[in-house]
Amino acid sequence: MSTLHTVNKSPFAHQTLASCLSVCADQDGILLLEDGVFGAIRHSPCAEDLQTLMNKGVKVYALDNDLKARGLHDRIHEAIQVTNYDGFVQLSLDYRCVQSWY
Repeated sequence: MSTLHTVNKSPFAHQTLASCLSVCADQDGILLLEDGVFGAIRHSPCAEDLQTLMNKGVKVYALDNDLKARGLHDRIHEAIQVTNYDGFVQLSLDYRCVQSWY
């Protein structure tokens, strides 16, 4: 595996997720956390680009507690994997490096 990208800004207010997607490689992963979980919504501004990358093998994760805090669990794309803090730690070990997008 390659790089785990963490994104904490909402795609409804920032271009952070769009910038991340523009450099994401096929074997990378993306973890959406804090307001970044708004990017997991099925009709978010980056939903189409996110789907294209997932079709190429990019894994996308969303942090469970942040989804719960924003009431988004029933609105996220079905291919996005929900993870918890232990999963976050494991992902940071599974990928060669972690790139934070702020």
